[in-house]
Amino acid sequence: MQARKKEVRDTMGHERRKTAESEVIDENLRRVYEDMLEDKVPDRFLDLIAQLRSQDGDSGSGENA
Repeated sequence: MQARKKEVRDTMGHERRKTAESEVIDENLRRVYEDMLEDKVPDRFLDLIAQLRSQDGDSGSGENA
């Protein structure tokens, strides 16, 4: 059985054929990426960032992050 193919253009504007399977993979990757964008930064990372900023402030270098 041959996979259905759809004409699409890539980011450079070139035509290419896309199978139904690759469309499913693309959609799943987009969904996972969008879900990750909505995730909050864990508290332990925020605590580490705060510690690093306080250490940077204690050094008195005069540079702001």
